[in-house]
Amino acid sequence: MRCLVKSGSDDVSSLKYGIIIGSMENLETKIDTRNLQDEYKGMPNEQVFAELDKKRSALEVAIENVEHDFNVGTIVRSANNFNAAKVHIIGKKKYNRRGAMCTDKYLEVVYWTDVESFYADQLGRGREVVAIENNDSRVRPLARKKFVQKTTLLFGSEGTGLTEEALSQAQDVREIENFGSTRSVNVGVAAGIAMYEWARQCLLGGNGGEER
Repeated sequence: MRCLVKSGSDDVSSLKYGIIIGSMENLETKIDTRNLQDEYKGMPNEQVFAELDKKRSALEVAIENVEHDFNVGTIVRSANNFNAAKVHIIGKKKYNRRGAMCTDKYLEVVYWTDVESFYADQLGRGREVVAIENNDSRVRPLARKKFVQKTTLLFGSEGTGLTEEALSQAQDVREIENFGSTRSVNVGVAAGIAMYEWARQCLLGGNGGEER
């Protein structure tokens, strides 16, 4: 910063004032306002992605986006929190990226035009797809689920849930138990709960349920 100093008795005080203002301006330009942990502050997005890539979890998350659901961005953000290896979006590409808070820049997002292609990828890589849904005859409590590392959690839209095509091909179907009057929690909330339960078992060494 250039600082013009008047001649005379105020020279020194003016110089100090200029240095202080200049330092504050430099500090402001260095402040990273992104929602990042301190260790990633100041890094470009590509470097944050690369650093996270060194320690990705085995978890993957899939969303059947048939209604341009506003919760998709929230689920992407939660997936970043658990450092998921990938997020799969089946159907419409467009979603509420604002809700993701730019976290889609720090993980791999894969788009699938149809359910069949998604499942071909999952089965080919030996992954277990666990659908989180309460409207299916196979549904069992999430609390009794024993997760494996190579799990992909599958979520549907807030209003209609998963399509029959997507639900019927999942290896397992789980629901989050409720204790109030509503039948379910918001899908964005459900995603966070399910991801944490996977992390509790597979990353934090917590006890799993009784069932596979």
